[in-house]
Amino acid sequence: MIKIKNAEEIELMRESALIVSKTLGMLAAEVKPGVSTLQLDSLAETFIRDHGAIPGFLGLYDFPNTLCMSPNAQVVHGIPNDKPLEEGDIISIDCGALKNEFYGDHAYTFEVGEVAPEVKKLLEVTKASLYKGIAAFKAGNRVGDVGYAIQEFTEAHGYGVVRELVGHGLGRKMHEDPEMPNYGKRGRGKKFIEGMVVAIEPMTNMGTHRINQLQDGWTILTADGKPSAHFEHNVALVNGKPELLSTFDYIYEALGITSNEEAPFRA
Repeated sequence: MIKIKNAEEIELMRESALIVSKTLGMLAAEVKPGVSTLQLDSLAETFIRDHGAIPGFLGLYDFPNTLCMSPNAQVVHGIPNDKPLEEGDIISIDCGALKNEFYGDHAYTFEVGEVAPEVKKLLEVTKASLYKGIAAFKAGNRVGDVGYAIQEFTEAHGYGVVRELVGHGLGRKMHEDPEMPNYGKRGRGKKFIEGMVVAIEPMTNMGTHRINQLQDGWTILTADGKPSAHFEHNVALVNGKPELLSTFDYIYEALGITSNEEAPFRA
């Protein structure tokens, strides 16, 4: 059942989302060759707690860490470890925070030093597909419209759209209705309702859309070993239009990037 949020609840969710946004911004300056994902995980846990929130992933479904850290061919749900990041890697960092009984949850795929041009393009297309999906999250549309927008754009570039893992509703629980696939048909699925809050999160593979899972029970890999990218925002339906609760601005500030990509979706 879809749980509708009122204006006050949406503002509480914005607080939670912005803690995640600030955490990712802090980490942006720390992602570099030689740093381990476990070190980044420790920094994130301290940062989230120092900002009056609880790590949203730690212990959720028995996940052992604060961050899902997924380098290169790992799609999502990678477990932090002691292995140092290397020049040319990419690393998807998925982060959650719980504050005022509401969750924030979003992700960004970072470049580690200089990455290959074809990998950089994968990241650019995946992030652009996120905003294609967000634009379709509006009154009168349905779940399939968002999935179609992401899939059409992504597959036009020759990439594989992961089927088994999807976005989701967000609120007092990390995962609420509706599921938000990154593929679909226009006009299909649940209709969007004023006050809905969702996490839209395209997961795009350079090659096949097929995936495998490691024996750790968490880590998802591309079936062909090619890189995968993952970007995620939290979005509320307000006055019939998508409104971002999260932002990548803190990341861009840390990395010296100028972007107006979020402008159409701000309050």
